[in-house]
Amino acid sequence: MTMTLVTLIVVAAVLTLALTLGLAVSRALRPAASTKLEGQIQPIDVAGFRNLVDPAEDEYLRRHLSPADFRVTQRSRLRARAAYVRVAGSNAAVLIRMGQAALASNNAQVREAALRLVNDALLLRRNAAFALLRIYAAMAWPNYASASAGLIDRYERLNSSAMLLGRLCNPAVPLRVAAGPE
Repeated sequence: MTMTLVTLIVVAAVLTLALTLGLAVSRALRPAASTKLEGQIQPIDVAGFRNLVDPAEDEYLRRHLSPADFRVTQRSRLRARAAYVRVAGSNAAVLIRMGQAALASNNAQVREAALRLVNDALLLRRNAAFALLRIYAAMAWPNYASASAGLIDRYERLNSSAMLLGRLCNPAVPLRVAAGPE
């Protein structure tokens, strides 16, 4: 009798958890209105980001600063780099939702551009997560190489995909995820 009651409670708890997770995932995947999504994008200064990940800049600082000053400076640069990567990942999540909404279009060009955007954004989001792990490891060990330069190239490709979809969906309103001249 007690074992049956415990089993029933465990099954009910698992079903409740599965239902809650299912609702949360379905809400997260539901496309929102694209005008609301566009407002969530935070353009990134790609030139500034590129400067932070430049190995020559790191080497210059290493040669011209004392080891203690280099570690302090490098950790500051790594925190800034992590902030850029977090924004890039956040922008990728927004662009995934925008692309998913555009996949329902009747226009084949829009669907193709949306698919490219979603694929680029998913790849960037995954790479951003790995880049953050490497940046945090580099914060603990400042001499550890933290390569994030590839992420910038992916971000610029994502910007191109987003601009193409934006032009196809609403030519009057430019969609950019990178700030400044390209």
